[in-house]
Amino acid sequence: MPKQPVEMRSNRRSAQEILEQVIQNGRDELDRSTQALIFSGLAGGMTMGLTGLGVAVSKATLGEGMWQDAASHLIYPLGFISVIIGRAQLFTENTLYPVIIVLDEHRRLLDMLRLWAAVFVSNVIGALIFAALATRTPALMPAYREELIKLGLAAVGSSLGFVFWSGVIGGWIIALVAWMVSASHWTIGQIAIVWMLTFVVGIGHFAHCIATSGEILAAVVSGFAPTLTYLRWLAIATMGNIVGGVMIVSLLNYGQVKAGEQED
Repeated sequence: MPKQPVEMRSNRRSAQEILEQVIQNGRDELDRSTQALIFSGLAGGMTMGLTGLGVAVSKATLGEGMWQDAASHLIYPLGFISVIIGRAQLFTENTLYPVIIVLDEHRRLLDMLRLWAAVFVSNVIGALIFAALATRTPALMPAYREELIKLGLAAVGSSLGFVFWSGVIGGWIIALVAWMVSASHWTIGQIAIVWMLTFVVGIGHFAHCIATSGEILAAVVSGFAPTLTYLRWLAIATMGNIVGGVMIVSLLNYGQVKAGEQED
């Protein structure tokens, strides 16, 4: 008798399996102590400075121009890759993991707020440390420092409407990164996902409350931008990031799985 064809099963995770992985990641994050979250958040905030630094160094090296700008932003994902693959804490990534847990277990709302507060504050302080290192010490060549400050001034000079709505898109993309990374089996695949999606954040100049903070704080620490202007930008960008991450990614992806369970 001829052999029956063997049914080939894709090893791609289903939406249900991705959700289960996200829930496990969320539990791991919520169970971490506040002290551990703060240290990890500080590392994350400092490391995210690599996004602006990479672009600034590239711009100073390549010069001005359309293709030079596009080529410079190829380096932008470096900070995201280092933080996400290295499992440091990033505030916008946590608009997915703990939110999914709270949707299932409402009693963990206070745990989520504790995590958000610890990670957000420590991320911003980490970004401030990076900015001080980059601008108040001779660590960078003057041309690199100048380009970094110019990036910050361009970001903080945007209208508040643009900051909010671009923040919505930025928060959506980063929460989507967290969902997609949970779907990937291999580190190389995770790096590719992070690079492709966060490249769009950089080249599109979408507001990100932590990555862009490193650039703006470089301008603030150097005396080229007022602190209150930065704080206003930060509040609007953070709200946009939360709306994009929670409303678009967390609720919709959670809803598609739960709706599928009801149909089954």
